[in-house]
Amino acid sequence: MKEVLFRIGPFTIYGYGFMVALGVLAAFLVGMYREKKYKVGDDQIFSMGIWCLVCGWAAAKVLFIITELPTLFSNPKYFWDTLASGFVVYGGLVGGILTGYVFCRIKKLSFLKYFDLVMPSVALAQGIGRFGCVMAGCCYGKATSGAFHIVFPESCNYAPAGVPLIPTQFISAGANIVNFFVLLFCAKRTKSDGQVGGLYLIFYSIGRFIIECLRDDPRGSVGPLSTSQFIAIFMLVAGIAIFIYCGKKYPKIKEETKNENTEEENGEEQVEKADTQEDVDPEEKTETEKEAGSDGTEKEAVTEDGRREEKEEKGRGREN
Repeated sequence: MKEVLFRIGPFTIYGYGFMVALGVLAAFLVGMYREKKYKVGDDQIFSMGIWCLVCGWAAAKVLFIITELPTLFSNPKYFWDTLASGFVVYGGLVGGILTGYVFCRIKKLSFLKYFDLVMPSVALAQGIGRFGCVMAGCCYGKATSGAFHIVFPESCNYAPAGVPLIPTQFISAGANIVNFFVLLFCAKRTKSDGQVGGLYLIFYSIGRFIIECLRDDPRGSVGPLSTSQFIAIFMLVAGIAIFIYCGKKYPKIKEETKNENTEEENGEEQVEKADTQEDVDPEEKTETEKEAGSDGTEKEAVTEDGRREEKEEKGRGREN
């Protein structure tokens, strides 16, 4: 609704760029915080994030150019007009994930652990960034007569002005932010590294496929599907495959559970032994003491009898 936020001398701050930058900043802060909290690596999230951001941006631009090739051939100026605004999110996702994989291979880090660490932050960045679409008027929805709508002013360069439209930008923003919190919730309960990343692909692909049905902006198509819907199908399959494969191949709490169970069993055995000793030893000590006492009594009795006999013999000797 406000394409230009403000100007500082020769610099113009656009609402779209500002919200995207704010989303990226939030993603970095959350990612670095979680990296230290869960001790995933050695403060590599910032460096990896920069590389993923740059390469993801380039991949998003390349995919946009591919989807808009017919328009670019007919109007080459369209490339420069969309240089700062024409991107395809799925291109950025694929490019960013591949860059993160290469980075982890070079740095000898666990890619699956960083995959789980980064993807919730990506969802947060997308959620905040979608508010930039509201300011710019891009990614708009179909015309509607419902009460839940948005109307863009005449100054908007993308959405049709003065027409009630489905607020797909707000729906996308809300869905991504919900995805962020759901992934944080799942991160504490998944049983294998890589499953949080797989869940991101599943949730995002399903949400994006549905939202694409509500959008009405030009964004390319593959048959009856939009470009994003077509890619979402493959992303959904990939997410399910990653979730299942990682669950079987890389369990992260299985060994810990075994160790905990072993320690508990050892502790229980030690407690049982201690209890047995406490129960048995007093009885054994009592019986031993009784036997020792009876033996001592018998010895004392024998000694006293011997003394009596000696006295009697002495007495007899005196009498004789």
